[in-house]
Amino acid sequence: MDILFVLIPLSVVLVFAIIGVFAWALNAGQFDDLEREGERILGAEETPAGPPEGKVDGDQSG
Repeated sequence: MDILFVLIPLSVVLVFAIIGVFAWALNAGQFDDLEREGERILGAEETPAGPPEGKVDGDQSG
């Protein structure tokens, strides 16, 4: 029963910390433009998937 005197305040502090991080993310603009990031991921087909030209993974020549 004594452990409840520790766990209840600890859980309240944890909830306030989570709310604080969420409020910080809202004020920092983390959720301002969600559509642009989705479009950026879908448009990734336009960029080459391989290594840059002239480079080979096993190329050790300096």
